[in-house]
Amino acid sequence: MITVVVADDQTVVREGLEVLLGLLDDVEVVGTAGDGDEALRLVAAHAPDVVLMDLRMPRCDGVTATARIRDGHPGTRVVVLTTYADDADILAAMRAGALGYLTKDAGRVQIAQAVRAAAAGQSVLDPVVQQRLVAAATQTPPKAGAPAPQAGPQAPQTLPDGLTAREAEVLGLIAAGLSNREIAKRLFVTEVTVKSHVNRLFAKAGVRDRAQAVRYAYEHGLTA
Repeated sequence: MITVVVADDQTVVREGLEVLLGLLDDVEVVGTAGDGDEALRLVAAHAPDVVLMDLRMPRCDGVTATARIRDGHPGTRVVVLTTYADDADILAAMRAGALGYLTKDAGRVQIAQAVRAAAAGQSVLDPVVQQRLVAAATQTPPKAGAPAPQAGPQAPQTLPDGLTAREAEVLGLIAAGLSNREIAKRLFVTEVTVKSHVNRLFAKAGVRDRAQAVRYAYEHGLTA
């Protein structure tokens, strides 16, 4: 049974989500909260698998609450469920440690999938959010004077988690939205070689899927 806390400052939203999740055989809502402070108290009391977290709440907002849950209760995963999907909100939530990000346009099936995925440690992003992350990553200009990952013998020493220059390059292309086949064509290598790079960089970066890889690439400045 997946245990869930719902945090939203709107009563009708909390009650609606509680009813929706209550219809799932494998999910149990163990508490609802009207702000981040209350969500933190419920997490401390129940150690839920997942928190469905709104962002704009009084007293303690969703980003702050997410960061505190990540630091104090790492076994609880946070999925943001909010009205807002602008770049600043998305990046703030992901940097705070949110594992998933959905807008309130999400349907019952998508919310259920996000809760189950988060409980399994997998990232789920709303398609709109995924597009905005990719757009932000591909539109970020390189820092003046910063060397490209493949330029010069010093570049590999600056890469995080032991990534090689080629793995960083593949990661940047993933962040740009390219498929393995497209990456293979871009780099003039086989698709099998690309898959090998992807598997290694996922293991080194500690990411499980391409959504997490996009977030990792953006946070570490490894965009193509």
